[in-house]
Amino acid sequence: MASTHDAAAGGARQGARVLVASNRGPVSYEVREDGALHARRGGGGLVSGLSAIGPDADALWVCSALSDGDREAVRQGVGEDGVRMLDIPADVHADAYNGIANSVLWFVHHLLYQTPLEPVFDTEFRRQWASYEAYNRAFAEALAEEAAPGAAVLVQDYHLCLVPGLLRELRPDLRISHFSHTPWAPVDYFALLPDDLRARLLTGMLGADRLGFLTRRWADAFAACCDAFTGGTGGTEIGVHGLGADGDFLLKRSHEPDVEERITELRAEIGADRRTIVRVDRTELSKNIVRGLLAYRQLLDDHPEWRERVVHVAFAYPSRQDLAVYRDYTAEVRRVADAINTAYGTDGWTPVVLHVKDDFARSLAAYRLADVALVNPIRDGMNLVAKEVPIVSDRGCALVLSREAGAFWELGEDALVVNPYDIGETAEALHTALTLPAEERERRAGRLAAAATALPPARWFLDQLEALRAIDRA
Repeated sequence: MASTHDAAAGGARQGARVLVASNRGPVSYEVREDGALHARRGGGGLVSGLSAIGPDADALWVCSALSDGDREAVRQGVGEDGVRMLDIPADVHADAYNGIANSVLWFVHHLLYQTPLEPVFDTEFRRQWASYEAYNRAFAEALAEEAAPGAAVLVQDYHLCLVPGLLRELRPDLRISHFSHTPWAPVDYFALLPDDLRARLLTGMLGADRLGFLTRRWADAFAACCDAFTGGTGGTEIGVHGLGADGDFLLKRSHEPDVEERITELRAEIGADRRTIVRVDRTELSKNIVRGLLAYRQLLDDHPEWRERVVHVAFAYPSRQDLAVYRDYTAEVRRVADAINTAYGTDGWTPVVLHVKDDFARSLAAYRLADVALVNPIRDGMNLVAKEVPIVSDRGCALVLSREAGAFWELGEDALVVNPYDIGETAEALHTALTLPAEERERRAGRLAAAATALPPARWFLDQLEALRAIDRA
């Protein structure tokens, strides 16, 4: 373990003034049949944001090796400049990532537990929790070794809640922030966690100088948990940064040749003159895809005039398929879509066009064809799809939006807002969206796009970095 003295005095990268830590990094590796390693660049807000700080910052991204290809790259010393990938044992990573982060913390913050059966805090859970602590400790030690004196360290998300406190013990000279990309649970739901772990998570995060959240609602929920369980937030500053979409990138990328090809293919599946209700999601339990399909079925029942005139384009890309509950959910999405097509379809009309293989170009093609975007999560930290579709849609789309999405607080005024559990209300919102006059739909879409791009990833990242550096630590 790196000591404060060793890291600050001699072991640190003297130029690395900004460090980012996250479970997933900007690049991943796969081993091809010939044994060669192939690198694949990632996307998303963090990748865009980190690029905004410029090459002079000598930034370093610390992440975990997630696959066998990643681990082989670490062993061979293969990597990209500015990235340090940690070869954490696969079993420790699996326990921390699937056992705790995705099966406990994610479920708590998204209010997903079926409490008569879950959660179960037994000896197996405690064993997995020990791996979560070891996983966070590995990150803290790597950051302590790499950081130059007084460096800024930006820790990301629920996988690494303990890192700020652990890192503060090793390197009190550092400026540390933590950003939560998920919602935060209300007090009564957070109280499901065992007392000692609840306190450990909160005090771990409070080791940061500054904590960031996507909305004021999630920030207030965290502060309320601290008031209830730790006596308050102490000297830790709390800020709100609502991640926006990268409009320039999306507009450029959505008009490239592969997207044009997908538009032609999709239009052939949909039919020349039909309206479209589009959703693009991972088959993540919180995304509420099944209720969205049921609402579409209700629309066809309540408003039969839409039969053969509208198609639900549903892209449900498999997520976390190493967890049984996610495999079951993906299967249920397929079952409900097939049932709708069987019950309502005709020789010339397939009511639901479902795709489950991830294809970014095809997603952008669907965005461009959208008359209505359906975004109805049970609970979501932000939801960038709600922001992306109005930017990309060719004719301007209407947005049916769950009040439980973080994006509601920025987009709700121009969206058709629904209770994500209310299938009838969602069906009626879809009908309203489909019948909006074209001029009103375009006006709403314009305002939605402006709100969606108000804080693009680069500015979102730099705002946090500047706020962290501005803290008076005297």
